[in-house]
Amino acid sequence: MTRAAALLLGSAMLLGVPAPVLARQAEPAARPAHVPPVPLLWKASGPKGAELYLLGSFHLLRADDYPLSTDVDKAFDASDRLLFELAPEEMNSPALATQMAQAALRRDGRLLKDELDADTWRRLQEYAAANGLPIERLAGLKPWFVGLTISLGQMARQGLDAQAGLDRHLMTRAATAGKPTQGLESAAAQIAMLDGMNADEQRQLLREALDQVDKGDEQGRRLHDAWRRGDEVTLWRDMAAQMKRDYPALYRRINTERNDAWLAPLQQRLQAGPGATLVVVGALHLLGSDGVVEKLRARGYRVERICSACAPAAKGRGGKP
Repeated sequence: MTRAAALLLGSAMLLGVPAPVLARQAEPAARPAHVPPVPLLWKASGPKGAELYLLGSFHLLRADDYPLSTDVDKAFDASDRLLFELAPEEMNSPALATQMAQAALRRDGRLLKDELDADTWRRLQEYAAANGLPIERLAGLKPWFVGLTISLGQMARQGLDAQAGLDRHLMTRAATAGKPTQGLESAAAQIAMLDGMNADEQRQLLREALDQVDKGDEQGRRLHDAWRRGDEVTLWRDMAAQMKRDYPALYRRINTERNDAWLAPLQQRLQAGPGATLVVVGALHLLGSDGVVEKLRARGYRVERICSACAPAAKGRGGKP
């Protein structure tokens, strides 16, 4: 998985990727015994008794990543409502894949081949042939969509599935429990964010996706394992730190600007009277100095990590990798 794709997996839903491209899923490696993932979970407290539980999601998971920690169960039970990046009704809309596909189509009169160097085009042809994907299906698409599709296909081969992602799991639980749900942004905004990559960013995303195919995508496995361990230091370093350094404009658009936009509705809930809300967003959005956890702390709110499986020192870090 590429650095950019890793960043997106931690911070955006990556919506509407066509199922045929993500076929050929591998069976997950058997685990000796189920140990629930250590959650990236914080609680922010407001002055009038309001509470926000902030839970870092991984948008593609395996069936054996469940059941979740009792920490998450308690936060869910204590919450009156849930907030996601997208509202469930929009996330589950049949129109969403069509919107994503429309954004991915080229309308500049050029073909994908025209935008790539000869070596990248050759490697893409080899990937398509090896995976039974007609190259003509890619010719009219933008590089960002092709790169993300390849990265998600690699994750699928590891048994990771968007339908098993933490967001969808908790959306289903909320519906069963009759808990109200809302979204922090619209699908149109997420698609515009993806489609807003400049030409260099798009080509780099595609080249790195092909690089990771050759390497067997060890980075994807490391990130999933780090998420399971609740290891915010590794997730920050491998998901975001290099991206922030090498692609500051893309990092700002994917992460920082969206975090800033979410602060107003989150603070509004914290300033309300007693009541709890569970906020489920990509893990990256909660980590580092640009993350929601530190931004709320900087505004004077008390924010503490909830982690019964963590050592005291780890709890104290509170999202400061």
